[in-house]
Amino acid sequence: MGIQERKERERERRRQQIIVATKKVFSEKGFNKATMDDIAGEAELSPGTLYLYFKNKEELYASLSLRILQYLHMRVEHVENDTNLGPEQKLDALMAAMYDVYDFDPLVVINMFHLQSSETLKNLSPELIDEIKELSRKSIGGFVRVFKEGINRGVFVDRHPVALSDSFWALFSGVVLWTNSKRVINEDKDFLKQTLELAFRIFKQGIIRS
Repeated sequence: MGIQERKERERERRRQQIIVATKKVFSEKGFNKATMDDIAGEAELSPGTLYLYFKNKEELYASLSLRILQYLHMRVEHVENDTNLGPEQKLDALMAAMYDVYDFDPLVVINMFHLQSSETLKNLSPELIDEIKELSRKSIGGFVRVFKEGINRGVFVDRHPVALSDSFWALFSGVVLWTNSKRVINEDKDFLKQTLELAFRIFKQGIIRS
């Protein structure tokens, strides 16, 4: 292994160390109360070292979302390219993928939705914003192509595939955010999976041609 490769691996190891610490601090203190010093302390690094990797806590917040977006893109791409599945089976597989995306890291999924609808994006570097947009574009594009295939094959109702894709994503994000807000009132109640299952079933019934 060359010197440059060792440096790159060490840098990536440090990044992951910081991201793990960030998730812990955000989960304990919340985004607004957490500070860069808190995260540096949890990562056992100096604040100066932390700033070499991330310029502010907004970038750290966004980096957590990138992990989820990368996983989402991987799952959607796998479903889209599975030639053994018909349109209805692909829709079922996309629904299952959404469950898995949430299970991958519930806290980060919720953070991702808040990120996409907040002013936080304005404080990110252009490179990070581009990466978030590109991963989001690829996943949504995968949804669109699955719906378009179903429409072309006469399995789904003839509606604009982008509108169907947006509705599918809005359903997922809406249920996740609403269920999470209810847990503020009662932490013992967590009906996310049951609610998502019902919502997806109704969505599917609405787009399958009878």
